[in-house]
Amino acid sequence: MDFKKKQTEANLKPGDRTVPERKIPVPHRDISERAQEMIAAPYNVFIDWNLNPPTKDDWSKIVTKVSESSAPAVNKLIEDLGLTVEQLQIGGVKCYRLTPENIPENHRKQLVIVAHGGAYVYAPGIGSVREAAMFAAFGGYTTISVDYSLSYENPFPGAIEDMIDVWRAILTEYDPRSVAMTGTSAGGGLIMATILKIKELGLGMPAAIAPSSPWADLTETGDSYKTNEWLDNILVSYSGYLGLAAKLYANGNDLSHPLLSPINGNLEGFPPTILTSGTRDLFLSNTVRSHRKLRRARVPAQLHIYEGISHSQLSFDPDLPETREAYGEIAAFFDQYLIW
Repeated sequence: MDFKKKQTEANLKPGDRTVPERKIPVPHRDISERAQEMIAAPYNVFIDWNLNPPTKDDWSKIVTKVSESSAPAVNKLIEDLGLTVEQLQIGGVKCYRLTPENIPENHRKQLVIVAHGGAYVYAPGIGSVREAAMFAAFGGYTTISVDYSLSYENPFPGAIEDMIDVWRAILTEYDPRSVAMTGTSAGGGLIMATILKIKELGLGMPAAIAPSSPWADLTETGDSYKTNEWLDNILVSYSGYLGLAAKLYANGNDLSHPLLSPINGNLEGFPPTILTSGTRDLFLSNTVRSHRKLRRARVPAQLHIYEGISHSQLSFDPDLPETREAYGEIAAFFDQYLIW
């Protein structure tokens, strides 16, 4: 039977779509050569997407091994970007302050708080500062990377409690109108959940936020969980460690709870928000749905989607032109809303 006819007949009835097995070529237009290499790379070589640690102790051992192996690269990144890094306690929570050599005049009294990614289970210690380091360098801000509680030690709501403790302490030193928050993946979801908690507590709001590819829904809800499954070469599939990490963080709580899946919360009153994702990102729908819900809540919100990019790849490589472009877009957005 003719392929087109066969495909048409397979989808004659309303309901789920049937798609054929197919190869997706690497895009070559309007995208850097370095990005093309990243897109063509095999599945995540740093963290096995299909890990299945049976216990919290097994999670701890894996995370420790990954952290130890990645630490030299993170330290080199800090050195190459010319940053000063200082470990400190803020509100009783371990944090890292990263300061670039040159800070623009309009950024000198501003601060960006960063919640790192890693499915709420990866990137403790110095490994937590990669995103904050690049934002400090490319955005020209002093950044605070929060080394929040990880789920195998202190699950939900531990990470949110840490973020709130940091925020309360920051409010004693900074005008909240001069502070922004950003984070990728779990960090993006955590930023959104933190804003919901700040609303609940009646605390001052940051001036703007930038949740990139946020894990805004811990359930497997949204088109791209299926349309980009096996295409995203970082997360690959919810059926790997990702679904297990969601349950580990939730600690028996309903995954759809708004502080776990902030897409389900009331987003009215959120700060102006810029969201970033890629066309191959497993969390593309998380990002798109968050943007639409923010717009419906009358929150100023921008959505930036990069061709061919898989999950959180814009936070990996400091030499990727698209990475510098994305951080530049976020900094320009913050410039519209942060006072100085």
